[in-house]
Amino acid sequence: MGILDRFRKNPIEKLSLRELQEEEIRLRNRLERTKKEIERIEKKKKQLFQEGIGADVLKKKMLAQEIKSLDMEQKLRLRDFTTAQKQYTFVKNLIVVKKYEKELRKIGLWDKLSKVEPEQLESVLVKVTLDGREFDEMVESLNRVFEMDIAEFEGTEDQTERELMEAWARVETGEADIEQVASEVASPKLEKETEEEL
Repeated sequence: MGILDRFRKNPIEKLSLRELQEEEIRLRNRLERTKKEIERIEKKKKQLFQEGIGADVLKKKMLAQEIKSLDMEQKLRLRDFTTAQKQYTFVKNLIVVKKYEKELRKIGLWDKLSKVEPEQLESVLVKVTLDGREFDEMVESLNRVFEMDIAEFEGTEDQTERELMEAWARVETGEADIEQVASEVASPKLEKETEEEL
């Protein structure tokens, strides 16, 4: 059972700092592996796009299907990356909270944290960055974030083939630079926040 599953079943007191730090390392490694996989897919999409320049329509359609398949794989990897990033943020923040446990108990915030449902506490600790903050700033962030909501982003993927055909046409007619268009095609369309994480 992973530490996140254990957290959902146990109060915050039962998790050790050492366990949390081990989970932080595991999640950091997962993020690095996923990032490399996303970059590999991006490079392959760019290569396939370049193969389509000047090719006949049948070849372009075949390449478009390959690119769409890679695009789907890339979106799944990005979803995995985003999930791991949230878990990583949660664990890092939980480590900070555990380090300040004694001080939080003195001001009464520990009781408030330990009475919150694990899912709600997880949601709260995903929304803030406590690492590297002074104690007062951390307390203020925790108090403030209990009232915030998360909005999830869902991208559309229906127009991929049409966009690829338009991109090839722009390059073939000289309207656009091959490198620029290939980079646009290879890079996933994401919300700004996810791009910054990569």
